[in-house]
Amino acid sequence: MHPHSRFVAGFRAHLLAPALTLLLLSPWPARAEDDADALRAEVAATERAFARSMADRDFAAFQRFLADDAVFVGGPRPLRGKPEVAAAWKAFFDGKAAPFSWQPQQVEVLASGTLALSRGPVHDPAGQRISGFSSIWRREAPGVWKIVFDQGAEIVDCPAPSQRKEP
Repeated sequence: MHPHSRFVAGFRAHLLAPALTLLLLSPWPARAEDDADALRAEVAATERAFARSMADRDFAAFQRFLADDAVFVGGPRPLRGKPEVAAAWKAFFDGKAAPFSWQPQQVEVLASGTLALSRGPVHDPAGQRISGFSSIWRREAPGVWKIVFDQGAEIVDCPAPSQRKEP
């Protein structure tokens, strides 16, 4: 090999190493073959598994879905960070039966494939809708979603259009 060729090969490798490092350390973007429907299905399955942790009374599984920087809103003050969210939710795992259940009805994913929103109803043990939820999920690796924001929502009792009084 010509000495100049070794220099060029070494120079290219020197330039390529930082680019590869940056690529490997960057958030996991969606691959070209990841389509929106597949990502929505993946997030919906993750949300259902998250809800199943409550039904199965599996607090360790529940915690595995929490991002380290998770924020849960809906109580008297936001719960910030995985330890605080877990400590507050621990009481919901006491007892033989889950105090409530939830399921996603709507899932939307950013075109980048890095964030997703899931929303749906929350039911009491008798199956009555008692509230709703909205969750934001972050894709941390292919097939791995962690919840970063969660908000419970109260049900607003609005009269049906036929029951409304005109002003």
